[in-house]
Amino acid sequence: MISNVSQRGSRRPVVKDGDVRDALHKKVLAEHHGEPDTLVLDELGLEHGSCRVDIAVINGMIHGYEIKSDADTLERLPFQAQVYSRTLDKVTLVCGAGHIDKATAIVPEWWGIKLAVGGSRGAVHFEDVRRPKLNRTLDAEALAMLLWRNEALALLEAVEAGKGMKSKSRAALYKRLTETMPLQQLRDQVRACLKSRTQWRPSASSQTSGGD
Repeated sequence: MISNVSQRGSRRPVVKDGDVRDALHKKVLAEHHGEPDTLVLDELGLEHGSCRVDIAVINGMIHGYEIKSDADTLERLPFQAQVYSRTLDKVTLVCGAGHIDKATAIVPEWWGIKLAVGGSRGAVHFEDVRRPKLNRTLDAEALAMLLWRNEALALLEAVEAGKGMKSKSRAALYKRLTETMPLQQLRDQVRACLKSRTQWRPSASSQTSGGD
């Protein structure tokens, strides 16, 4: 079935990353942009920037959208699949027709897949190949790494687990969080922190004080 989609899509115009991203925001994510308790963010860094998911929708979960347009390669996709699967509640791969078969063989079965196809007038249209499912392989420490240092320390202090932690490294703070908070509570707190940020470039003191 996927092969048929790929063959059918191969006769369509090539789509580029920026066009796919714009169309996702306008067609797929439009309703989320209007929701008061939802943050839609381009380029969310994971595991201290080891990779960045193209679009993240943060509300009751963190849903990442990874774009592999016709102009992209799949070289980094295996590594991205590992990192995203440690951190994100849901993931949807959005790819061009030329990548659909190979990409489907790389990503986990719980990832959703959308085919991005170019229309005759330059528009990008989407076809659902597979709907995303909830990730059952979240890693608590990878999830905690979404927090800035000051945020992690504040969470520890809120649950009276911050004693002696102010001078500790980020890694130590994250580990302490995973030892102190059940995964569901940590998920809730991380999402709340992300949605409450007023800036997305941490200051030197919030990120590096106490070392790495």
